[in-house]
Amino acid sequence: MRFDNTKCECGHQNAVGTVLCEACGKPLHEEPALDEVLEMRYDGVARKSQKANPSIIDRVWNFFSSVKVAVYLIVITLIGSMFGTIYPQESQFLNIDASLYYKQTYGTMGHIYYLLGLSHTYESWWFITLLVMIGASLVICSLDRVLPLYRALHKQKVRKHGQFITRQRIVYQGDIQDSPDTWLDGMSKALKKRGYRIVRDEDALLAEKNRFSRWGPYINHIGLIIFLLAVLARGIPGWHMEYYDAFPQGQPKEIPNTPYYLQNDHFTVEYYGEEDMPEQFVKEGRVIAKLFETKATLYRCVDKCDDLAAEPVLEEVAKHDIRVNEPLEYDGIMVYQFDFDLTPRLVAVKPVLKNPQTGEVYGQIELKVNRTETRYEAGPYTLELTHKFMDFGLDENGQPTTKSQDPNAPAFIFMIKGPGLPKEGEPYMYFPLQKDKVKFQQDVINGELAKKFDLHVQSMNDVTLSESTSYLNVRKDTAMPFIWVGAAISMIGLVMGFYWQHRRIWLRLDGQKLALGAHTNKNWYGLRNEVARALQTVDIEVDAKSIDRGGSKV
Repeated sequence: MRFDNTKCECGHQNAVGTVLCEACGKPLHEEPALDEVLEMRYDGVARKSQKANPSIIDRVWNFFSSVKVAVYLIVITLIGSMFGTIYPQESQFLNIDASLYYKQTYGTMGHIYYLLGLSHTYESWWFITLLVMIGASLVICSLDRVLPLYRALHKQKVRKHGQFITRQRIVYQGDIQDSPDTWLDGMSKALKKRGYRIVRDEDALLAEKNRFSRWGPYINHIGLIIFLLAVLARGIPGWHMEYYDAFPQGQPKEIPNTPYYLQNDHFTVEYYGEEDMPEQFVKEGRVIAKLFETKATLYRCVDKCDDLAAEPVLEEVAKHDIRVNEPLEYDGIMVYQFDFDLTPRLVAVKPVLKNPQTGEVYGQIELKVNRTETRYEAGPYTLELTHKFMDFGLDENGQPTTKSQDPNAPAFIFMIKGPGLPKEGEPYMYFPLQKDKVKFQQDVINGELAKKFDLHVQSMNDVTLSESTSYLNVRKDTAMPFIWVGAAISMIGLVMGFYWQHRRIWLRLDGQKLALGAHTNKNWYGLRNEVARALQTVDIEVDAKSIDRGGSKV
């Protein structure tokens, strides 16, 4: 309800929407029952969301200041989060084609799940929008309430109107036997012993304690706002990275979007012996890893970092033996061990280019699988790299594709230029591994050009293999400290609000007549007992239940 005339009989002009006079506490409108307990929320002070004739901006403010709206947003966000847990999120996988994975693994429902965008729920625009709306609701809800509450508590008047006192939930009225000053001195001492701060104004008294607890919910909101901002900040480039990759032994590999390279120096794995495993596992022939460890070196690129045609200049910055739950940590980057593969993998080859009919060798090149150059010289011929496939395969249309980023079946397409060839050159496909040459019929693919050129390795000395591959999880989360700070602040606010109660006692003496009223935001039973014990110290015997208008009366 809003009222045009908000000037109190005490002379104080209140804002429109004020329920209780900000000065004396007198109700500013008539209630159906004059003995009804007052609504003490924010001490009756007007809030912005109660503004009459709201503008469009006010309507937006009112929407977000509604606790009901905040609850709806939180419920919708929780439901959305639940949908994100039906199937694994795309971010949990290493090198998958999501458009095929969900359909092949989970069938039609998985395909629908992918098409609806639920496979990346937590990075979706609608989920982020919900988080932003919850954050806006927290900010506006807090501002709409904390400012009126601050005004009400910061400028409290000691002498309150009689209706304000007698319409509290805890009320006592009666006569005193001592002089007003003597009685008030005794009551003040009794309340101070119980931790109350006392303020007197002639024959009126205000006793208050634990006011700080009223700010607990708003401190909690501040913590939640910091938490949400930190979560949203993870979308800023460079603030968050969750990167899974294979690191073959013996070669530095670039960590994307950072100046760092990581090298798997040596990988070790230990297995449980038969005496350490259950008999059932031994019968089944299970082999269980007891410990797997990657001796890793982290490098920083200091020169030629973006030059694909040159080797980067690396500087060692850290070494660590990475085990499960014992990551390498440096400059906010954490590298975790999560899997391994003992299958040898191709690192580099040094094939020669020769004429298969005459046996003439034109030259030798060094082809590195991970850091391939774009141009190679082999005698009078030039090989220009046009396509590279780490795991060669054919798609459903019969076109070449890479099934993964692991070098399981590497393949390269060069444009060979030189004597006896057209000016623009001719394409030549090369498979470093013999099994792939046979499987994909390299000579058939190259056609007539296979009769002129043969690119092959002469001996195993020209092949470099990694003995093992470590699968590592590289994480960087700049926002994580802010997430913890927000969570800590939120917990402080919760503790403040849960374990302390804001208690106030107003009393006034009109001659020998006493009117006492008390209010708290929770734990009324504790407050009424404190009031009853304080009155007993000044020779007023009352039963605690009789002064609680919300409880039974004697």
